[in-house]
Amino acid sequence: MSAPLTPPPPPHEHSAPGAGRTTAAPAADVTKPAHTGHTGDGWYGQDGPGMKTELREAAVAAVAVALGGVLLGVLWWWLAPRVPLVGDAVDGNWVVYVKETEGEQAIGVDGTFTLLALALGAVSALAVFLVRRQGGVPLVVALTVGGLLGSVLAWRLGVWLGPTQDVIAEARKVGEGATFDAPMKLGAKGALLAWPLAALVVHLGLTALFGPRDPEPYPPADPHLPQGPYGAPGA
Repeated sequence: MSAPLTPPPPPHEHSAPGAGRTTAAPAADVTKPAHTGHTGDGWYGQDGPGMKTELREAAVAAVAVALGGVLLGVLWWWLAPRVPLVGDAVDGNWVVYVKETEGEQAIGVDGTFTLLALALGAVSALAVFLVRRQGGVPLVVALTVGGLLGSVLAWRLGVWLGPTQDVIAEARKVGEGATFDAPMKLGAKGALLAWPLAALVVHLGLTALFGPRDPEPYPPADPHLPQGPYGAPGA
């Protein structure tokens, strides 16, 4: 009689010591969704805090630039030329007129404000760029709005610090024929745009020259690799 045939061992069993026990691999949990990097804050969870940060920084920049109008107003009142006036009493009525009709003091008042506003606009743009080191629409809007508010604040502060607005009362106070200074006056209201325009141009220029560069969409090809027909590395 022939000996009974022994069936071959199953494929998953091993002849190594201790391999008599087979351990099944844990099955993947198909009910648990794969992690996609979504934090539960919505699809704009990554962008939301970034936009809030930009808006907050833009608001701080606008307030800081606008407060710079105090410095502009003081400098304008201090450096601007004075327009001399003279009072004269005619039949009991006081008349005030400019002492030097061909003088250029009035033009100098507007020119001083414009030059100071241009300088402060450039300085404010440089300061914001050094702090932020990049551009952005909220920051540009903040510089423009802050510069305009600073110009208006400087204008009103200079008028308030300057000579009195009641020229008739001042003429009576100094006496007939005496010279006194005219109130601070900004004849060309377009000078109020000098600060925001200077800040906008300087900031855009600094961002274009020294701001962060966008990464190249395609890395440069390695010159040591063979090139394909369209510039791509060949096989």
